[in-house]
Amino acid sequence: MTESPALPALWPAPLAPGAVDATVTVPGSKSVTNRGLVLAALSSEPGWLRRPLRSRDTLLMAEALRTLGVGIEETASSSSAGATAQGGGGEAWRVIPAGLHGPATVDVGNAGTVMRFLPPVAALADGPVRFDGDPRSYERPLGGVIDALRALGARIDDDGRGALPMTVHGSGALDGGPVEIDASSSSQFVSALLLSAPRFNQGVEVRHTGSALPSLPHIRMTVDMLRSVGAQVDAPESGGEPNVWRVTPGALLGRDLVVEPDLSNAQPFLAAALVTGGRVTIPDWPAHTTQPGDALREIFTTMGGSCELTEDGLTFTGTGRIHGIDVDLSEVGELTPGIAAVAALADSPSTLRGVAHLRLHETDRLAALTKELGELGGDVTETADGLHIRPRPLHGGIFHTYDDHRLATAAAVIGLAVPGVQVENVATTAKTLPDFPAMWTDMLDPAPARSV
Repeated sequence: MTESPALPALWPAPLAPGAVDATVTVPGSKSVTNRGLVLAALSSEPGWLRRPLRSRDTLLMAEALRTLGVGIEETASSSSAGATAQGGGGEAWRVIPAGLHGPATVDVGNAGTVMRFLPPVAALADGPVRFDGDPRSYERPLGGVIDALRALGARIDDDGRGALPMTVHGSGALDGGPVEIDASSSSQFVSALLLSAPRFNQGVEVRHTGSALPSLPHIRMTVDMLRSVGAQVDAPESGGEPNVWRVTPGALLGRDLVVEPDLSNAQPFLAAALVTGGRVTIPDWPAHTTQPGDALREIFTTMGGSCELTEDGLTFTGTGRIHGIDVDLSEVGELTPGIAAVAALADSPSTLRGVAHLRLHETDRLAALTKELGELGGDVTETADGLHIRPRPLHGGIFHTYDDHRLATAAAVIGLAVPGVQVENVATTAKTLPDFPAMWTDMLDPAPARSV
């Protein structure tokens, strides 16, 4: 990744000079990249990930797999520095499976996919694997994965915390079989077990026993990607038993995977079209996808815009007016901060429901949005499972991000319409969206649009 200039502790969010008219090329999906890395590492033959996302979360995943013995070779196109930095152009990662081994130490940072997807992989390694990370990672839910792995035959030392730091004592194999799990706090608990299950001696039968599962599209993504590398998966959406997923043991095939653009990371740019009454095109938007970000087409259209999906990508056009919305975001919770930002600028109130689980994300996103929008003059009430937002005139001020990338991009959206918004630690966007500040200012440049 190319070096970016140092960013100020308080980043002045640019005020939109007028209606945005831009084409913005967003980098690859974090969710697809990290699932693809795990599946390629567990395959029986080498594979490729093309146009992967290079961000903090994906680089942590790649480095963690390397510490376990997996070969990951990076190649990059020299066509443009921007494409290389963003994981676009001709960049590719060749993943060469190897015998997994310890001792090793995995730094998860604050990446949910790393802290949850890799303990099952570590159980297949030969030797101890210690997991540690940022202080916030100690507070994030992990007990469901730990308890499930123990039930499937793994030995894990966590001093009874049900959280990081911990050590997985890999024995080179895992029995697998049936297991019950409460994944109501994170769908990643289910995905974590499914991704490694083809390598378990008996495969796995995961039965969710808790309340409603959040972020179901991410589990569907896991199932689709497993099937694409040859795994046999029985899942609810394909006629299986509700809340039960079964994976048959077997070899996974190496494949050549082109990573889709990250549609959730396209959100702030689409929001810019809505907020400014402008137009933004996102190239290569897939016609069919399991990414939660695809729901933005319907949500933002309901809030006052229109979109057209062509072979070139998605073009979203705002009208200059923003309408409030009453919406259940339980399947697409990661979109909540950006939707809340737009809703704070609307002409009528909004209710965002079904996202109680956001209290356990990178930060307590519901509390953070309530506080930070309120500090700018907004009227936001935290409910049992979401937010109620009554638009009021906003003013400038410091918007704290709590090391949460989606809060930072939400603040930038507010700054398009509100002078004097300063984003604390905008650099946290590097977790999933490298070079966001430069992409944002390029989008607002009145010069002819260019890919960034």
